[in-house]
Amino acid sequence: MSDMQIQQVLAQARALAQRAAGAGAFDGPRAESSESARPSGPDFASVMKQSLDQVSALQERADDLATRFSAGIGDTSLPDVMIAEQKASLGFEAVTQVRNRLLQAYQEIMNMPV
Repeated sequence: MSDMQIQQVLAQARALAQRAAGAGAFDGPRAESSESARPSGPDFASVMKQSLDQVSALQERADDLATRFSAGIGDTSLPDVMIAEQKASLGFEAVTQVRNRLLQAYQEIMNMPV
């Protein structure tokens, strides 16, 4: 997951938090439709799925390179394997951090008085 994608996820989370904080108490039925209330751009679920797919692809590539290097197939070098492993590791760590922050936000929301 790239830094740009992480920033997009965090920006969407902040926008949702501001939107929730601005909602305040329920004032009755809203006149606006659900379509006009939606933010423009990709939704959180699609960004998260895309990020998970990218991390999965990085891990598969790293595993493939490690297997090819151990078997002596092709022109795979040790630096290529190590770089691929580090990319996969960093991507996984970033996704884990996003998950942890989402769980923390969920727990805070669930502990709010109604």
